[in-house]
Amino acid sequence: MGQKVSPVGLRIGVIRDWESKWYADKDFATLLHEDLKIRKFVKGRLKDAAVSTIEIERAANRVNVTIHTAKPGMVIGKGGAEVEILRKSLTDLTGKRVHININEVKRPDLDATLVAENIARQLEKP
Repeated sequence: MGQKVSPVGLRIGVIRDWESKWYADKDFATLLHEDLKIRKFVKGRLKDAAVSTIEIERAANRVNVTIHTAKPGMVIGKGGAEVEILRKSLTDLTGKRVHININEVKRPDLDATLVAENIARQLEKP
């Protein structure tokens, strides 16, 4: 039997970067679970906005969330209203100050996550 290697762990530092950028000694588990809650909440809230990746950075009592999406207009909303609602709900979820950055994926047909979600959506349609 062969050895199993994580494809993400193998590529980190070479062609891929970490999805979370923070360091913790004692409360590592609570921060990791908080990251998972943030990702699950954002993915559920923005399921139609073609979200590719969510990067989380932490500093003191602040959380920076960067959302890479193919449809930034759906995330931002009219006059930035959706971003403010998302920021407030994430602040209530974490209890910390949350800053949200939105990056556009220029070519969504080259992003594996977006292509897979698109194929799944097409297969689910009647």
